[in-house]
Amino acid sequence: MPAPHPYGETVRIVRTGVSPGRDPRGQPLPGPDESFDLPGCVVTPRAQTPQVGGSQQQDRDTVIVGWTVYAPPDHPRMPLRTTDRAVIRGVTCEITGEPGDWGRSPFTGTRGPVQFAADRVTG
Repeated sequence: MPAPHPYGETVRIVRTGVSPGRDPRGQPLPGPDESFDLPGCVVTPRAQTPQVGGSQQQDRDTVIVGWTVYAPPDHPRMPLRTTDRAVIRGVTCEITGEPGDWGRSPFTGTRGPVQFAADRVTG
């Protein structure tokens, strides 16, 4: 079944618009908010296994570092940008890497999702 998924989650994409200019010190001013919702997304936890015997491996084997999101490809605000952020289940995440478009299935002709990794923002 092609996306959007009827029981999927809504993910908020936080996007800052084009800068309207620079401040007196020459720094770019933030642009207007261009955020939007992506309904019908599949959200799965993304885990990282620490190195055996490393400093991170203390009383646990796997650490959840963020989510993998499969989003509907036909949203009018697509494509996603690497500078976008995603709010998933109330947590703000950075989009890590280039979002991947699955394209069309050679078997059915239906369009696949856009997949992206979202890491929790720390610090």
